[in-house]
Amino acid sequence: MVKKEMPIEVEENLYPGEQISYSLKKKFSLEAKPKYLIVTDRRVMYLDLKILGRYDLKDIPYEKLEQVSFHKGPVASEFVLKSEEGGIINLTWMEREEAKSALNAIQDSLNAIAVEPVSIQKKKGLLGEDLLLKKPPELVSRTIPMTRVIEERKAKAEEGPAEKLKKLKELYDAGVINEQEYEEKRKKLVEQL
Repeated sequence: MVKKEMPIEVEENLYPGEQISYSLKKKFSLEAKPKYLIVTDRRVMYLDLKILGRYDLKDIPYEKLEQVSFHKGPVASEFVLKSEEGGIINLTWMEREEAKSALNAIQDSLNAIAVEPVSIQKKKGLLGEDLLLKKPPELVSRTIPMTRVIEERKAKAEEGPAEKLKKLKELYDAGVINEQEYEEKRKKLVEQL
């Protein structure tokens, strides 16, 4: 992990428990304040510091990061990050070798959350190298494993009136529902038998 000159603006905007994997400062800049690419365990952040304490911060969570274009030239490197919503973050004049390490950190993080491995396209020339990381389209939710959702739906569908009666009796015995609620629901379930 590389943490060079970590601006307070980054620390203030981290989620609880979020860890920085890599930070990269723009190599050359004619502007008064630098720009940063921050790679965390949850997202990629772009920080553009401005004078008088102002700043712009953009982020793309890995779940929404569609592709990363990387160009390593003879003097510096360039990143273009594209989100699924069409948002683009473009960073130019990044230090060459450090930029490659940041790209590797992004690739590792994407592969850690992706259902399928990230595809890589690489083109190496005499004076530079181009890489394109592209996350395949995913139809599976990452928050709840889809197999668990399907199993729960099957279990509810397969649960017949007899099983529901047993659960209803357990609720009544535990005092969760009263006698009147128990009898109403029991009669409906008995009719289904």
